[in-house]
Order: sequence, then C-alpha cells, then structure tokens
Amino acid sequence: MEFTASQIAGFIEGTIIGDEHALITGVSPIERGENGHLSFISQDRFAAYLDTTECSVLVVSRKLLEDKPYRPTIIAVEDAYQSFQVLMNIYQQMQGRKTGVEEGSRIHDTAVLGEGVYIGAFTYISEKVQVGKDSQIHPQVYIGKNVKIGENCRIDSGVRIYDYTVIGNNCTIHSNSVIGSDGFGFQPSGNGYSKIPQLGNVVIHDDVEIGANCSIDRGTIGSTIIGKGTKIDNLIQIAHNVSIGEHNVIAAQAGIAGSTTIGDWNMIGGQTGVVGHIRIGNQVKVQAQSGVNSNVKDGEVLYGSPAINASDYRRNYIHFRNLTEIEKRITNLENNSKEQSNE
Repeated sequence: MEFTASQIAGFIEGTIIGDEHALITGVSPIERGENGHLSFISQDRFAAYLDTTECSVLVVSRKLLEDKPYRPTIIAVEDAYQSFQVLMNIYQQMQGRKTGVEEGSRIHDTAVLGEGVYIGAFTYISEKVQVGKDSQIHPQVYIGKNVKIGENCRIDSGVRIYDYTVIGNNCTIHSNSVIGSDGFGFQPSGNGYSKIPQLGNVVIHDDVEIGANCSIDRGTIGSTIIGKGTKIDNLIQIAHNVSIGEHNVIAAQAGIAGSTTIGDWNMIGGQTGVVGHIRIGNQVKVQAQSGVNSNVKDGEVLYGSPAINASDYRRNYIHFRNLTEIEKRITNLENNSKEQSNE
C-alpha cells in the first residue's frame, strides 16, 4: 500500500512540516530507516535521527521539534508513540480479512458461524460450536464441542480449544496455545497417583490476547477465568481454577498455580512463579524471576524468591553482598571484647 504524508496526517490529526505529497510504501525502525518508509520518534534519546534518518516521513512528538528545517517530512503530534499505534491498527484493518470456509476444513452440522467468519484449511470444528461474526479461525485449529467464540476474534494456526471453553469478543490467541487442557490434579494412593477428573472449563472475557505456546487449564470444578483486557505473553502456564482480573499484563515464562486469584491492573514479570491458593491484589508489580508464595496487598512492588517488598530487597541486598566482610568484623569485635574482659 502507498500513502502520502497528508493522508497519514489525516488519520492522526497531525501537522505537516515539509512535503505533504511525500510518498511512503513501508515502515522502518528509526535506527534502520529507509527511503520511502515511515517511522516515528517519541523520546529524546532518538531525536538525533531527525537529522540523520533516511526515512521519507517521520511522526514526531511536538516537544522534540526545533525551529529549523528537516530533510524528511515531519508529521507533528502530541504523542508520536500513540499516534503510530493508531496508524498500525489502521494499516492492519486495511489489509482486509478473509471470509468463507477453505477446502479441507471439517465443520459439524450443528455448529453456528456468524456473518463474515473465516475458517482456514484443515481446521476442525466440533458439535454445537458458536463462532461470532467477523472472527478469523486460521488453518489447522481444533475447536472442541460446545465452545463459544465471540465476534472479531483471531485464532491463529495450531491453537487447540477444548470443550465448553467460552471466549469473548475481540480476543486473539496466537499459534500453538492450548485452552482448556486438564489441570494438574492427582490424588496420592497406595498404587501411585490417581487422576482427579477435570470437569470445569475456561472463560476468557473480551479484549484478551494470549501469546504463542501458552497453556490455560480448565477448572477442576467451575471455571478458570481470564478477565477483560488482560494480555498474556508467550510460554505461560495458568493452572486450573485460577481467576485473573481485568487489564493485567503477564510476561513470558510465568507460571501461576491452581486456585490463585489475581486482581486488576497488575504487572507480572517474566519467569515469575506464583504458588496456588493465594490472592494477589490490584495494581501490584512483580518483578522478573520472582517467586510469590503468600498473599499480596494492593499496590505492592515485589522482587526475589520468596518475593518481598522490592525496596526492602534492595536495601538488604547491599548487606548480603558484604556479608563475608560483615561476618569478619563481627568476629573481630567479639574477639576484642573477650580479650578486654580477660584483662
């Protein structure tokens, strides 16, 4: 697709400085700008590229601009980062959506597909499935019986969705994620471990995005719940009967054990482990590689394993690094005290 600077400025209500007819045919990171491409600058540390980039058009935060000429055409906006996101969403929408059912797919007679749905080749849709309008089910997806998928969802290739899963509107599930697999439930007995049947489901609310290669287990009884607007990175395990609230972000390789409840607007760093049957409040920040093993109050910032208040951790870590020297000093003080008492 080709756009002029004036067309782009119209999408984001920007002010053009330079040639409004400048043509762009692609986008580039600012560090690797190319002629005929569009990029953006929203932070002062990238401002030097205003004078050196090969990009033809730049979206720039007004606070970074000086009263001087620039080689590329500038589109001045209040927040270049947010404006560029708007442009990327518009571009994605303009690429168009597929519709219809591709050859090689198998759809049960009782399944109901909404208007404008796309079903890719070699996808299997089981009995009594419901797929909302404009949803895109890509090739080689498995959807179990009685699954409900809302409107305008995207299910990428290789996703497996088990029976009775419920997915809201505007959700994205990336390739090879498994939704609704059995939870890790076993009862020790004299003959080993007996499997506890997993009879619940997974409920995913609106506007959720789930990365590639994630596993979200069904509830043993009841539901595993992912709240509205929550974003889940790649390679994440969420166990049975976990309840995650609204607008959380969870980074890669995190694991959340069974029956834990997580509130709203939390940030959970990569490789974090969360034990089961605890409650994490709202607006909590858990830094990467932390191990959370007890309830967490609203607004806390945690780090370490077991995770403690991040400020306490940093203060104590200074002493930990000097622990050998501190031990020597204490020993010397004790020896001196003994010598003085013997005199």
